[in-house]
Amino acid sequence: MVEVVSPGTENRSRDYCYKRTEYAARGITEYWIVDPELKQITVCKWVEGQYEDTVLKGTATIASDIVPDWKLIVEQVFAVAN
Repeated sequence: MVEVVSPGTENRSRDYCYKRTEYAARGITEYWIVDPELKQITVCKWVEGQYEDTVLKGTATIASDIVPDWKLIVEQVFAVAN
């Protein structure tokens, strides 16, 4: 699951906070929050009953537990938009 943060304070709050509950209720074990404004990706992984977040920027590598051996660099995601 990939959530792209929408512009605006209300949307940011919804995308970072409220949707977390919705994804948990649906059993989503991993999702990403892609934030074009901050040029960062937050990887949210379900661990022992809650999401643990890892914030990645720049040349950091995104790895997924869902798709083994698949990796992507944060800059690559935002380079496509430019």
